[in-house]
Parts: sequence; structure tokens; C-alpha cells
Amino acid sequence: MAVDYTVIVVYLVGMLAMGWWGMRRARSKSEFLVAGRRLGPAMYSGTMAAIVLGGASTIGGVGLGYQYGLSGAWMVFTIGLGLLALSVFFSARIARLKVYTVSEMLDLRYGGRAGMISGLVMWAYTLMLAVTSTIAYATIFDVLFDMNRTVAIVLGGTIVVAYSTLGGMWSITLTDMVQFVVKTIGVLLLLLPIAVVKAGGFGEMKAQLPTSYFDPLGIGGETIFTYVLIYTFGMLIGQDIWQRVFTARGDRTAKWGGTVAGTYCLVYALAGAVIGTAAKVMYPKLGSPDDAFATIVKDELPIGIRGLVLAAALAAVMSTSSGALIACATVANNDIWSRLRGVVRRNEVAHDEVKGNRVFILIMGVAVIGTAIALNNVVEALTVAYNLLVGGLLVPILGGLLWKRGTVQGALASVAVGGLAVIGLMASYGILANEPVYYGLLASLAVYVVVSLVTKPTDEAVLATWRERLAGRGAPAADEPAAVGV
Repeated sequence: MAVDYTVIVVYLVGMLAMGWWGMRRARSKSEFLVAGRRLGPAMYSGTMAAIVLGGASTIGGVGLGYQYGLSGAWMVFTIGLGLLALSVFFSARIARLKVYTVSEMLDLRYGGRAGMISGLVMWAYTLMLAVTSTIAYATIFDVLFDMNRTVAIVLGGTIVVAYSTLGGMWSITLTDMVQFVVKTIGVLLLLLPIAVVKAGGFGEMKAQLPTSYFDPLGIGGETIFTYVLIYTFGMLIGQDIWQRVFTARGDRTAKWGGTVAGTYCLVYALAGAVIGTAAKVMYPKLGSPDDAFATIVKDELPIGIRGLVLAAALAAVMSTSSGALIACATVANNDIWSRLRGVVRRNEVAHDEVKGNRVFILIMGVAVIGTAIALNNVVEALTVAYNLLVGGLLVPILGGLLWKRGTVQGALASVAVGGLAVIGLMASYGILANEPVYYGLLASLAVYVVVSLVTKPTDEAVLATWRERLAGRGAPAADEPAAVGV
């Protein structure tokens, strides 16, 4: 195991070094929060794929393959479909808005007043997303070092908080590119073929397992529909995803770079399901499906490769964790704290915005680590996060982008009713039930349409400003550097 340990330690030290290097580039708010809005296609595609494919997609995706076979790919597959839809239909317009948060977009579209309540919902979502990724460190470090759960969470979380605090989005972008390469090599090029060979090939897998394991819809139509509602639509509106769109240097980068990343997700989804199916042949009686990834890595891979694949798992977790963390801190600072303190006055002496955002990343990082230690169930935490996001914010965000008649009153009512309905229904039906997101989304849509139609239309001056920004004109002259090739 000495070689494996060396691989992991080198990887972790490299992540911290990237954070230190990124600190030298993050000298303005734009550089710190959105990498100066100047990522080229290669870096944009790699970092976008890294942020959406986290521990749930890797460890959880293999676990679903172990439990359901090839249809276990649907969870990650719907993530890829959401990223493709975002990239093809919305990313260019989103990038042209030149904002930092989803709530700023809502304020711009509806004429203000929607930001605080939407910011609170988005903050809760990004916090829980960061927590679920942080909990996953315990699984990986337990395999590596037989480490206590709390110590593992603190160790992994501290590394992510450190490099995120140092360089913001630049550090996260650089580390995500490394993590993307490590995941590609570790999961797609090494673990996938080795698992299939160890299981005796596809012929042996078909002979050993029930036919349902090779049914594309074996996981169930209702489950697939729920995945589409939660993950596909969640990809369209999450602050962690939008903040990556904001890093693109132009419309074409956002559209085509995101399309490449979405296609990569579809391949990754199928790979995880195949690995899990192979693990079912080799280990038919594991205590939990989520143990499949760790078991096959620990027992079947040779020294050195095992360390690289475990580094790939760490990469998957860290990329999502760091992206969710900076998103959480950005929302907390820009959408909540700035509004509570009355925002910066026009005649106020300029303050160090980079320093302020660093402080918020540090504070949110400590909160994430503490919450992760207190919680045990990753699936429940992730379900709460996505139910709140989709039930509370999907309708007013897409309504603002697609329906001119939507009003600020309709948006506020939609967020409040949808969010409260989801919370109440989860308490009634259970956190993992499908009904909360179904009924919460329907309630949000109904309220948005009805309230918008019975209230005064959005002021034409507000809509004119909105259209100018959508066209890439009229953006505030902020500290945006000139685009460069990255």
C-alpha cells in the first residue's frame, strides 16, 4: 500500500499547490468568483464535467449499477442530459448577463426584490450539496487509511477549504482540470476495463445475472421520471452550475464547451453502471450497494493503479465539494449578507471584495465540515437539497427566461409556496418520497402563473434593460479583464 499512499499524498499536495498558484491570479472580484470570465473551450469543458460528476456520480453511480444493472446509469445520465439542455438552450444567454449569482439574474429580470428569498433557497441548496460531497471523504479515507469518520471529513474538507479560500475560482478551475484528467484515467481507462475483465467479460456477466440487469428501464419508469425532474432540471438552475457558465469567455465556449462536458457525462454514466454490474458478479452479497466501488478497488486492482483510482474518487468528490463551496459562499455574501447590511453605498470607499469573499468561503467551509460531521445519510441530504432547488426556484427562473408576462410578485409567491410545499410534503411523505418534488413543483407553477396574470406586468423599462443584457449589451463596467486564450 506504500505506493498507493504515495500517489494519494502527491495528489493532495498538488491540490494545495494549485490553490497557492491560483491565489496569485485572483486579484479582483471577477477573477476570484468567475475566473475573470475568460476560460477557453478546453478548460471550460473539463471544469464543467468535473463539477457535475462528484462522489454521488462516481461511488453512487457504481452502487446503482450494482443494485440495478445497466439501468443504474439513469441518475448520472439525467445529469448529463440537464447539462446538454443548459448548454444548448440557455448557457449563451446566461453568460451574456454578466452577473455573479442566480438571484442577481432574478433581480435583473423582475426589477429587484426577488433576490433575498431566492438567495436563501439557493444558499440552502449549495450548503447541502457541499455537505454531501464532504461526507463522502469518510468512505474514501476509510478504504485508504482505515481512518475515523470525523477525522476523514476534517482532513478532506480542510484541503478543499484551503485551496478554495486561497485562489477562489482560479484555484478551483486549475484543480478541477487535474481532477478531470485523473477521473478520466482512473475510472474510464483503468477501472472500467479491469472490472469487466475480472468479471469474466460481458458474456459471463449476462450468464451470471438476471435479465433485468440488462434492461435499460429496469430501474423503473417512475424513478427515471423523478431523476429527470430533480437532476435534469436541477442542472438548469443551480448556482454551482451557473457560476461555471459565468467563467466562459464567450457564447460559443459556453454552448459548445458545455455540450462536450454533457456528452462526457453520458459516457461516465454508462461506465459507472457497467462497473457496478461487474462488481455484482464478483461480490453478489455486499452489505450495501455503495460498498461496490471501494470493494472492487481494494480487492481487484494492482498496487499503484489502486492509488490512482482512489485518487480519481477523491477528485470526483473534491471537484463537486469545491464548486458547491464557492457557490454557497458567493450566495451568502452577494445575495444575503450584502442585502442585510444595505449593500455598498455609492459614496462608500471601495473595500477589498476579494478578501471579503475569502472570509465567506472560510466561514462556509467550517459550517460545511461541521454539518457533515453531524449528518450520516448522504442520499437524504442530497434529496433535500435538490427538492428545495427544483421545487422553489425552477419555475421563477425558467419563467423569467421564457415568459415575458411573469412578474416579481409571481416569482416571490412561486419561490415561497414551492419551497414551503416541498418542506411540508417531505415531512409528511418522507424525505426520499417522490411526491414532494412532484406536488411542490406543480404548486410553484400554478402560483407563478396565477399571481403573474393578476398583478401588474413588469415595467417596460425593466424588460428593456433585461433584453439589453441578454443581448450582451449594457453590462456594468466592472473589473472584467480582456479575454485571453486559456
